[in-house]
Amino acid sequence: MARQTFWKGYLKLSLVTAAVSLTPATTESNKVRFHVLSRQTKNRVESRYVDSVTHKPVAERDQVKGYPRGEDDYVLLEDEEIEEVGLESTRTIDIDSFVPRGSIDWIWYDKPHFLAPEDKVGVEAFCVIREAMKANDVVGIARLVLYRRERAVLLEPQGKGIILWTLRYGEEVREPVAELDSKTEIDGKLLVLMKQLVKEGTKDWSPAMVQDPVQKRLKSMIRGKQKSLKKSVPAKKPAPVKSTGNVINIMDALKKSLAAEGGRKPR
Repeated sequence: MARQTFWKGYLKLSLVTAAVSLTPATTESNKVRFHVLSRQTKNRVESRYVDSVTHKPVAERDQVKGYPRGEDDYVLLEDEEIEEVGLESTRTIDIDSFVPRGSIDWIWYDKPHFLAPEDKVGVEAFCVIREAMKANDVVGIARLVLYRRERAVLLEPQGKGIILWTLRYGEEVREPVAELDSKTEIDGKLLVLMKQLVKEGTKDWSPAMVQDPVQKRLKSMIRGKQKSLKKSVPAKKPAPVKSTGNVINIMDALKKSLAAEGGRKPR
């Protein structure tokens, strides 16, 4: 099944520009999702914003974002004010710097996307940028508006394409909980046995290693419930007899009786 492109724009390095498209490299479309229903009516339940004190619904036009500065005290910000401080969505991935490949720790990587040329004209420019990064063993750094936020992104050449990673914000990454003591001595015999154990448990990578067993069991349970729910077929009602009253019914009955009597031999 063809992947759905969710972003189109341009990849730019100095004066070299290529039309490109972005596609998420991962998906959650196969994840089992549920709706919240009313147990009595089986209708879906809607969620609405209500005032925490009056418990009355608040219309969308009356909703505003607030930054807490004290108890029950907020700085109010309109959506337009928040958008003004963000990067303008220019639809251009302008690579402004490069860093050595592998120099960014794994914890900064967020979401991967496939970056690909959008037309034949941009293929050459796309390939030149990709091969130049490969030759210098570097990755590109740029900024882009994705998922309604301005993000730092990393462009990594991969095979015939480029992987674009969104990077986590600085305040999202925590320091390690504790530093291990590098002077800790390890028993040599214990290490030999552990190496052997690791070697025996080593096998080739397969996507089957990261299947979600809970999702699999949920789908199996749902299929079982679907089979057990027999659709009740309403009994067919007899076709209504067209009549204008009892007189017609009686007349028909008499005619049939007479015809039956006429077919009998006289006693």
